[in-house]
Amino acid sequence: MKRCFGSSSTLFRLYLLVGVLALALPVTAFSQIKVGLTLSITGAAAPLGVPQRNTVVLLPREVGGQTIEYIVRDDGSDAARAVKNLRQLLADDGVDVVLGSSTAAASLAMVDAAGEAQVPLIDLAGAGGAVEPLTGARRWVYEAAPTDGLVASALVGAMRKQHVRTLGFIGFADARGQNWLKEISRYAKESGIRVVATERYDPSDSAVAGQVARLIAAHPDAILIAAAGRPAILPQHELKSRGYKGIIYQTPGAANRSVLHACGRDCNGLFLAASPLLVAGELLDENPVKKTALRYKRLFEARYGAHTAEAAGGYVWDAGQLVAQAIPAALKMGAKPGTLLFRAALRDALENTRNFLGSQGAFTMSPTDHVGLGARGCVIVEVVDGRWTYRPDL
Repeated sequence: MKRCFGSSSTLFRLYLLVGVLALALPVTAFSQIKVGLTLSITGAAAPLGVPQRNTVVLLPREVGGQTIEYIVRDDGSDAARAVKNLRQLLADDGVDVVLGSSTAAASLAMVDAAGEAQVPLIDLAGAGGAVEPLTGARRWVYEAAPTDGLVASALVGAMRKQHVRTLGFIGFADARGQNWLKEISRYAKESGIRVVATERYDPSDSAVAGQVARLIAAHPDAILIAAAGRPAILPQHELKSRGYKGIIYQTPGAANRSVLHACGRDCNGLFLAASPLLVAGELLDENPVKKTALRYKRLFEARYGAHTAEAAGGYVWDAGQLVAQAIPAALKMGAKPGTLLFRAALRDALENTRNFLGSQGAFTMSPTDHVGLGARGCVIVEVVDGRWTYRPDL
């Protein structure tokens, strides 16, 4: 009788080939690098999260011979949900690095979970408390946005030039609001500026009349609103409606076009410290950030339309590019994507970032600095006739 599979040696070779192929399949799947993102696509911080989500399609899909998959989850502007997303991205998707979130409260909430899982986390909200001090779980966290301290320093520099001597403060009643009060108080004190009144409110509040009345009663030369997304408009409207004549400052959380449009004329005269991306076209040609900021802006607006690029989206762009430039170095360490060793190798590679030009500045990381942005990571802008205007004099 004729054998269907030929000789026994042929059959053995067939089994051997099938076995080799079976072993090869997991390696191929294993080699894909997975990047997880938890973003505030809905909720109060959606004006930040939506341009961040829209930026993901512009990120590199292949680096160092490895394909990259991006997995995006919506945290609804909720810190607890952001932590849940991070855990699910690890358990269900096996990601190698996480980017997020759109709000500092969510990013701060994820720090311990990232450290416990030993996965690199790149914060998109500039929550300085996520990397300061650089101990424990914070060793796994990096910043892709200017931190509260960096922004506070820039704002106080502008206040000095505008002869501000007394300051009122109103911010979110959360960890970010608390950190902002700490940072602005520190830099203000160093510059001889007195913080004469402080107020807090919740992002879900519909009115801040009482808080604003108390601020105005203290007669400060200026007031800083430390908030994010559309809730940042609430104190701005109230201050204007009550005829406050002092200077109003805001933080990068308000540096969004939809916030600007919703605020209307009440935002004219507003000052804030923000990413250079916001006024990329107005930067001096010799500024090295101008070229990289305009590159992101052109790519984004070619896909989504003119005047659609936002500073928040630039944070995702920079985070994605930071990961892309770290991947080859991590692969050289011999670790395979999808493993704890690769996560650690990626963490170390990020820490060795040197003079990487992003959309908002040059990043240089070290074992003692996971922010990496210098003074050029912030510029002062003013709202004039409903548009951002660069103020290099401040």
